[in-house]
Amino acid sequence: MSKNQSASAAPETSRDKVIIRTSVIGIAANVLLAAFKATIGIVSHSIAVTLDAVNNLSDALSSIITIVGTKLSGRLPDKKHPMGYGRIEYLSAMIVSGIVLYAGITSAVESVKKIFHPEQPEYSTVSLAIIAVAVVVKIVLGRYVKAQGEKVNSGSLVASGSDAMFDAILSASVLACAIVFMVSGVSLEAYVGAGISAVIVKSGIEMMIETLNQILGERADKETTDQIKQLLTEEPVVQGAYDLIMYNYGPDKDLASVHLELPDTMTVREVDRLTRKLEAKVQRETGVILTGVGVYSYNTGNTEAARIQNDVRERVLAHDWAVQFHGFYVDVEAKEMTFDVVMSFDIAPREGVEIICREIQQAYPDYRIVVAPDIDASVTD
Repeated sequence: MSKNQSASAAPETSRDKVIIRTSVIGIAANVLLAAFKATIGIVSHSIAVTLDAVNNLSDALSSIITIVGTKLSGRLPDKKHPMGYGRIEYLSAMIVSGIVLYAGITSAVESVKKIFHPEQPEYSTVSLAIIAVAVVVKIVLGRYVKAQGEKVNSGSLVASGSDAMFDAILSASVLACAIVFMVSGVSLEAYVGAGISAVIVKSGIEMMIETLNQILGERADKETTDQIKQLLTEEPVVQGAYDLIMYNYGPDKDLASVHLELPDTMTVREVDRLTRKLEAKVQRETGVILTGVGVYSYNTGNTEAARIQNDVRERVLAHDWAVQFHGFYVDVEAKEMTFDVVMSFDIAPREGVEIICREIQQAYPDYRIVVAPDIDASVTD
């Protein structure tokens, strides 16, 4: 194994250890809480407490799934999956979201049943004390798990931590209902359980949508794309960095491609030396691997070309849906003009190209015009 491979493997191993250790703590805490609550629920005939115990068991199952997902996603790349197995973590986060959603729906059904067929609970001081301790434990556990998840960028841990916080609210509601019942004799736990179930269902749906967006692919983070473009354009010879597209293969596993605008006087050897330098720089500073670096050339030493470029830029950017103009090159002698236009999602690319080509062709009838449409994937201006 090379030195670079060893260096990259170390943070990954540390991240996996954090996720597994946090998940094991969650499993142990939830199993103990489930045992205590189940005992209280059965003895006191409280549906709310019993459902709370079941919810704790679902949390423990979520933690087990997180561990399995982490282990599978940490497998080394192979011939069948050369980009690795990192995206398995998104699938495990989706399963955890499904468990949260299922727990919420189940709780809602049972709570509604108890509204129509109520049972009188029988609470004791000891049972209330245990529920109160459970609330504190779940708050501490939820904050800890969520913080660890955000620290190592684990969607599964963040989802589990959020679920634990909802459990704390649920347990607190059960405790409040028990106190109200002991004071007034009025049982509200079925109604409160139904309300909390609705909140849990909503949370599960939101977690599922967020994970689904990660699987489908989202626009790259603005802070990251701005940093990459800044690193690239710090080189004096690079006039601009465009068409930055990032490809995610799991948490903290990002690849990217980009086009650099370079002077038309550079040799292939000079371009090769520059791109290798920039690839190493971007990976060192951001952790993102540039897998492809394309090149746009810009005219040098030709005032007519500069005049045409400025005129074409003004005409193109006069349209609201034309987000960015770049990659311009014109051969005045051959009467050829090429450039790229980043278009917003408000217009179909083909329609945008037809409009621009028609307008520029009218202004420059002797030129052969080639317009390449680009998607608004990471534009931040």
